Amino acid sequence: MIREINVKEIEDAVAALCEDANLHLPCMMRETIESAAQREESPVCREVLGDIVSNIDCAAELNVPICQDTGMAVIFLEIGQDVHFTGGSLYEAINRGVAKGYVDGKLRLSVVKDPIRRGNTNDNTPAVIHTSVIDGDKVNIMVAPKGFGSENMSRIKMFTPSASTDDIVGFVTETVDIAGSNPCPPIVLGIGIGGDFEQCAYLAKKALCRDLRERNPDPYYAELEQRMLDEVNKTGIGSQGFGGTVTALYINIETAPTHIAGLPVAVNVGCHVTRHKQITL
Repeated sequence: MIREINVKEIEDAVAALCEDANLHLPCMMRETIESAAQREESPVCREVLGDIVSNIDCAAELNVPICQDTGMAVIFLEIGQDVHFTGGSLYEAINRGVAKGYVDGKLRLSVVKDPIRRGNTNDNTPAVIHTSVIDGDKVNIMVAPKGFGSENMSRIKMFTPSASTDDIVGFVTETVDIAGSNPCPPIVLGIGIGGDFEQCAYLAKKALCRDLRERNPDPYYAELEQRMLDEVNKTGIGSQGFGGTVTALYINIETAPTHIAGLPVAVNVGCHVTRHKQITL
């Protein structure tokens, strides 16, 4: 049986999620940073991590964004195949929701209409929208505002199948080394492995938004996540680049089948303000 959903519901949900994501970190992120401060060996970085926790608390108390870069709105939209949208264009409704959330929420407007000639759109649209069709009659919406201090540090490499896990771990660690303090560490990393060029990047962004309490369900990749985390934290970059034993808070890997001739790997870098909020309609 077909379920009808008016796109105004989508618009309102997206607007609320844009504001909520910028004001409140995902579940357990604050606790993860606080825990990192307790195991950090550098006194300076322990103090920096304490300041980050204080900033998170102040933002909640004052009801202001956690970070001044309120990001480009990335939308992960899962649509049940038994859903029919009414009341207009779905994508137009999503972008109206982004505009409403950013303008009415007094969030920084950071999107330009042309990549080279620039020109601010003045409402933070258009959003980057990833759509997939799932079973059922529900709609899952995740809004992930992505700041570009960390996004600019992301990389992709088209390995050949002869590449070893050492090569892949080395690429991830090299990416963090090159980034240094630019992405405001402590960082989080989303790693995409497999697919083709663009799917690999999508997997990395999706991995960045996975619940930080969840390890990859495949023990092989769960172990690789931990190995990458250990190696990244040996770089000595530390919080805000002041040196220390905690450079990354967690690393998530998402994978997909790929071509026999390829082994794409993408690293999507996120700062400690890696935000995402979701709702199911």
